[in-house]
Amino acid sequence: MAEEKEDAQPEEGKETKSKKSNKSLFLVIGIIVLALIGGVVTYTLLAGGKGSSPEAKKEDKDKKDVKTALIALDSFVLNLAEQGRFLKVTMQFELADAMNQQLVADKMPQLRDAIITLMGSKTAESVSSAEGKLQLKDELILRANQAVGKDVFKNLYFTEFVMQ
Repeated sequence: MAEEKEDAQPEEGKETKSKKSNKSLFLVIGIIVLALIGGVVTYTLLAGGKGSSPEAKKEDKDKKDVKTALIALDSFVLNLAEQGRFLKVTMQFELADAMNQQLVADKMPQLRDAIITLMGSKTAESVSSAEGKLQLKDELILRANQAVGKDVFKNLYFTEFVMQ
């Protein structure tokens, strides 16, 4: 009888190990399935959901069809805020939509006034660094859009920038 009990115990141990390995196998498979489902849902939301509706596709197409234009301004020779310091600058504005060219042409005196007023208040030190020029660009775009009355300017390019 003692021999029978010894034989029975190893079989129970095998069954327990088998049940444990089955449980861990199911657990691993479950985690993999959940990860795959999460990946598919994330991909669908981020990539597929963007342009899935016809309205969204039309908006994307309209954005691609919008043509930008560059408006070149005559050179400015300005007195800076410091006594005896001058700045000669030539720039071009990039319009968000080429349809606004006539509006900008009509508002050119207001635009030039806003540029002269802003740049005349700057010091040579504040516009001589790269950071200063970037900040000046941002301020000029903001003031130019205010002068025109709506957001028509997308970017600004300095084509000449000479300080004395």
